[in-house]
Amino acid sequence: MNKKILTALVALTLIVPATAHASLKNRNVTPPTLAILDTAIDMSIPSFKDKIVYEVCILEWTTCPNGSSFMEGPGSATLPHNAITKNGFAHGTQMVSAALKANPNLKIVFVRVIGQNINFDRQISTEATVLNALNWVNSNKDRFNIQAVSMSQGDSNLGALPNYCLNTPKTQAVIKQLAQSQIPVFFPVGNGSNYKKIDWPACLPDSIAVGAGTRNGIELWNNFDQLLVDYFANGREDLISPGNVIVRSSGSSISTQVAAAQWMAIKSSKPHLTMSQINDLISTTSRPIKGRMGTGKLIDLGKALNG
Repeated sequence: MNKKILTALVALTLIVPATAHASLKNRNVTPPTLAILDTAIDMSIPSFKDKIVYEVCILEWTTCPNGSSFMEGPGSATLPHNAITKNGFAHGTQMVSAALKANPNLKIVFVRVIGQNINFDRQISTEATVLNALNWVNSNKDRFNIQAVSMSQGDSNLGALPNYCLNTPKTQAVIKQLAQSQIPVFFPVGNGSNYKKIDWPACLPDSIAVGAGTRNGIELWNNFDQLLVDYFANGREDLISPGNVIVRSSGSSISTQVAAAQWMAIKSSKPHLTMSQINDLISTTSRPIKGRMGTGKLIDLGKALNG
């Protein structure tokens, strides 16, 4: 992508216990999956049946259902209805809905990365949680045939311009490792109407930074950096929320899931293409759009599939 490459990368120490990789033979019979990192998921939603391949919980505090900061398997990423509807925890369910609406054929590995205390308050998650979750994905990419990663979470509390992106070389290193394995990692630019900088980790090299746009142009509430935003995708949708309730939502969070789901559709249609070739295809077939803050590329799935 067009991001400045960091001059130094550090060796990674996996904090989350790694699971043995599947053989190449097993990988070939495992459906391709998108790993979604978010708050929590309501697994009772009828349309999610057979779409969620696996659940994982990776937190900084002991709030996974098993009482620890790490859990995997059925029930790991779920919360009771009275908890998942509080303080933004419906977000994860909505992001799965956005991804499946953009690509109904998706299979998903859902990783919960946001903790909640007994008062239903959202717990603070730092880079450590993101790093641990990405490390888990990197260690288990063959086991679940993970072909893309999307996290519709970000941090706008960045440093001063012009070098505002948080210096997180370990997270950048695992994103780079995933890219070298042909697995793109999608992040939202953020919704703060800041036209000088985008959220972390979207600003990191080797990530794919996604904003919200339509054929009419770039949504005004996007954060923006002309050099760092890679693509735009639809950011307004009617989505499924916990309890199978339909809500009208908007934001670059939705755009991130739409872009990742569309990338997966192109990869499924053109499995011989590398990550770089798919990104080039998206770029050359995208629709140019404008906004108050600059210009961008709106993904045109139909043209990419036929390109």
